Amino acid sequence: MHSFRFARQGVSRRRLLRDLAVAGAGLCLATLTMPALASEAWQRLEAAQHLLGDSEPRTQGLTLDLPHVSEDGSAVPLTVSFDAELDEGDYIARIDLFANANPSPEIATFRLTPLNGRAEISTRVRLNETQEVIAVATSHQGERYVTSREVRVTVSGCLMRNGGEMPDPLSNPRVSVSSELAAGEPGEIRTLINHPMETGLREDDDGASVPRHIVEHFSVSLNGTTAFEATLHQSVSANPYLRFFLAPQESGEAEFTWQDDTGETARHVAELNVS
Repeated sequence: MHSFRFARQGVSRRRLLRDLAVAGAGLCLATLTMPALASEAWQRLEAAQHLLGDSEPRTQGLTLDLPHVSEDGSAVPLTVSFDAELDEGDYIARIDLFANANPSPEIATFRLTPLNGRAEISTRVRLNETQEVIAVATSHQGERYVTSREVRVTVSGCLMRNGGEMPDPLSNPRVSVSSELAAGEPGEIRTLINHPMETGLREDDDGASVPRHIVEHFSVSLNGTTAFEATLHQSVSANPYLRFFLAPQESGEAEFTWQDDTGETARHVAELNVS
């Protein structure tokens, strides 16, 4: 009888030790995997986390196209695009761009509508150093998508001086629109405007700080209806360039407006021929 009790106690001890070992392994596994879960660039950036909140973003469908290496950090070409399928009636309504090692991580926020027809935007950005560029897309129905891309930077773009004499800010707005657009089909639009996009971080030849001076807002309306908007930050390159798409249903007037942080505006009107 006593030997049976001792045998049972031995089994219990072995079971307890086994359970403790399993629990300990689980704890070690959790310790190892939790940092891995936070290893994505967008998980480590507070501005991106603030935007995402408690949502669980998808990591497929959103693409960032940037060079792996850029010798000129003041004008790095960037394209963000979305090619996943969405539910009927849904569309990408917002795309946010961040640079996680810039003095201010926000690059731009783009607000899209069904009048864009295609969620693809190109611009040029300033990158302070080698870092991750992050994109977050939000659909009209609240679906979230994220992606990131590392760019190696040789010369900092935030402190680089603009070459030569800068034209007057908000002068010479240029808009390129296809001469013929098909109704409801996305057509490419290219815009460019003169502006120094001063970051507020560099010094002039006398060592004095050059004040921040940037284009803050860009918008496009079709026949009075807002089709596309962009909020720009100091990480956008001098002479802001934007390439995007419009899918008008009928011919009419497209109005393009830029506004900088002094309140000054520039405007360009183009006639769209839709067949």
